Amino acid sequence: MSLGIGDLVTRSSYQHDILFRVCSITNGMATLHGEDLRLEADAPIEDLTIVKERDKEELKKSGKEKEEYSFRLFRQDYQLMKEKRTYESSDGYEDAESYFQLPARVLHLDGDRAYLKKCIDLYKRIGLQVHGLHIDEQEMPTEIGRLIKKIQPDIIVITGHDAFSKKKGDKNDLKAYRHSKYFVEAVREARKIEPNLDQLVIFAGACQSHFQSLIRAGANFASSPTRINIHALDPVYITAKLAYTSFMDKVTVHDALRNTLTGEKGLGGIETTGFLRTGMPYIEDDFE
Repeated sequence: MSLGIGDLVTRSSYQHDILFRVCSITNGMATLHGEDLRLEADAPIEDLTIVKERDKEELKKSGKEKEEYSFRLFRQDYQLMKEKRTYESSDGYEDAESYFQLPARVLHLDGDRAYLKKCIDLYKRIGLQVHGLHIDEQEMPTEIGRLIKKIQPDIIVITGHDAFSKKKGDKNDLKAYRHSKYFVEAVREARKIEPNLDQLVIFAGACQSHFQSLIRAGANFASSPTRINIHALDPVYITAKLAYTSFMDKVTVHDALRNTLTGEKGLGGIETTGFLRTGMPYIEDDFE
């Protein structure tokens, strides 16, 4: 088998359960990144099967259908929130002047360049402006302070790849996780700058990340309570729910997770205040 960087593969020892991209090959071992899940793994090349073109298209089609279903759910939720804002901003009068809205500023740090692009594309579909940066997970703790001071975000997403390994320790040992310790350190550095959980909202984690440590470090939302894999786009839906909820309202954990592809087994957090502010009147030249 001629295996190359970027090939889509599955693992025979795991019954071909997850679609991976080959990111590097060293001494007969391949480093793999999940194509749709924020999981990183190592595997001997003899355990890998290159996905055939026809199977690749079928898998991508199935994944796209799940993503579109989640997007439709969010759009329905967004429409309800918009109708509520319109009513409250106009005091119930239909002929009131139209209003403008100021959603949250978002900083998205991603350890995977391909995932970052997918997330930015979804942010655009949802209508949110985002500062998206590809940064290796190990470098996030040293970079985040500078970025917060420069961009002054309301919401930060700290994500990439992660994985838990039983060979390295038990589930309570951060050393048993590929990148959880870096996510935790990045959250702590962010909280040194803004400790208020409602002034700066943080999502942190990836597949199988140490949820409890991330929450204790100061994350509002994190993965993964039951150490399962999470979808690449899940952080975007949590961010969008917070960004489009009024600063007068609280976002419950259930509401934040409702439109994600993974749900409460892979994601959790704490009750958090929304960020959206509305104003009147809307002047097209100033608020385009």
